[in-house]
Amino acid sequence: MGLLNYLCPSCIDTQLRGESKEEVVRSMASMAGRAIPGLDVEGLVRVLMEREALGTTGIGCGVAIPHGKIPGIDRPRLFFFRSPSGVPFDAIDHRPVRVIFLLLAPEGHASLYLQVLARISRLLKVDGAVERLAQVEEWEGLEEAVRELEAVGGG
Repeated sequence: MGLLNYLCPSCIDTQLRGESKEEVVRSMASMAGRAIPGLDVEGLVRVLMEREALGTTGIGCGVAIPHGKIPGIDRPRLFFFRSPSGVPFDAIDHRPVRVIFLLLAPEGHASLYLQVLARISRLLKVDGAVERLAQVEEWEGLEEAVRELEAVGGG
């Protein structure tokens, strides 16, 4: 299964902004709350910030992959965020983050959760992937970029 099986047109924000990691996380959680009926947004913020306290998910090179297991969802959900100017995320290289994949997974589905994380990681290792994703402006562009990147080695 490709990453597009976990993404959807309402799961993309190409104008993410924020002055702090918590503000960015709250913005992402709010979007997730709009896309997933009944999602506890404050609970999601708590889960994501607890995960960040264990170690940053800002992996460097302008990318972050925050993730968490969330009660009440039935399948993994993937959200894509782009920040034109970069947002603070305490990345390991201390640079602002421009591309974020937020992965939410149901509790008790560790294997699938890890598979999706691995797919994201492979996709990001494709030459030029981060630069390509940092240019995405809408769903169609994300869909095309993910298909192409997975075809050349990210899937």
